[in-house]
Amino acid sequence: QVQLVDSGGGLVQAGGSLRLSCAASGRTFSRYVMGWFRQAPGNERGFVVAIMWSSLSTYYGDSVKGRFTISRDNAKNTIYLQMNSLKPEDTAVYYCATRLVFAGETSNKNYDSSRYDYWGQGTQVTVSS
Repeated sequence: QVQLVDSGGGLVQAGGSLRLSCAASGRTFSRYVMGWFRQAPGNERGFVVAIMWSSLSTYYGDSVKGRFTISRDNAKNTIYLQMNSLKPEDTAVYYCATRLVFAGETSNKNYDSSRYDYWGQGTQVTVSS
């Protein structure tokens, strides 16, 4: 049974930084992609960033490029999201998610939340102005 545990959210002032963690268990994730999505009140869940577990290829949403960095610690089975230069519009619940990647797939599916099979419980990030 795949389990994802999100942590690291909190309250920060605009311009500040936070690091989110996603501890994954229950599977060998070498053929999986790990993604972060976020959802603000009244909005749909939107793509933030994703990383291929084995190749470390990364995919960033336009609104976070240059500010957010995703990384992986293979020994700890953990994904990290370093968020710098935070803005009030980054305020949301952040969710870690994962899905199995099949051979020959295009990377477009990595941006689509409906393609992900397993989700963490979410962690609140609040950025004050």
